[in-house]
Amino acid sequence: MTGLAALWLPILLSAVIVFVASSVIHMASPWHKSDYPKVPNEDKVMEALRPLSIPPGDYMIPRPSSHQEMRSPAFLEKRNRGPILIMTVLPNGPVTMSGSLLSWFIYCAFVGLFAGYVASRALPVGAQYLQVFRFVGATAFMGYAGALWQMSIWYRRAWSTTIKSTVDGLIYALLTAGTFGWLWPQ
Repeated sequence: MTGLAALWLPILLSAVIVFVASSVIHMASPWHKSDYPKVPNEDKVMEALRPLSIPPGDYMIPRPSSHQEMRSPAFLEKRNRGPILIMTVLPNGPVTMSGSLLSWFIYCAFVGLFAGYVASRALPVGAQYLQVFRFVGATAFMGYAGALWQMSIWYRRAWSTTIKSTVDGLIYALLTAGTFGWLWPQ
């Protein structure tokens, strides 16, 4: 086993590398440009929703209050008439990225910490690069991409978005694995 404290440098450096790579993927390339298409009649939709003052949060429409209501003729009619929505409402005003970017960096460090933990329990000091790469890469891939598929399975997120994000997760995992392999204690 390798002490987790000996892995602080690859944990933090891999978080920085993934943070930079994700910024390039999302801001400098068109890879994710089509993930969220514009809703038809956007202005009308916004005008219709604005007076409702829906607080920020996640919502499902229509949403039954109970299993009994789910089977009621009134609810079935409402669902059949549509539209059926799953939506996230964000706060009004300017979109600030600082909180999200900080949270993303912390998450990258968190993935690196757990990938390092798994590898540190399985590998000794001086382990070969490819052994470290394999353990860290597989664990980091699960951290970056493992749960993305649930959004397409249960919430109908476009599969193209999920697959692109899974490819991103693979890139992040490979960068994390390479960083740990390079900086593994000798």
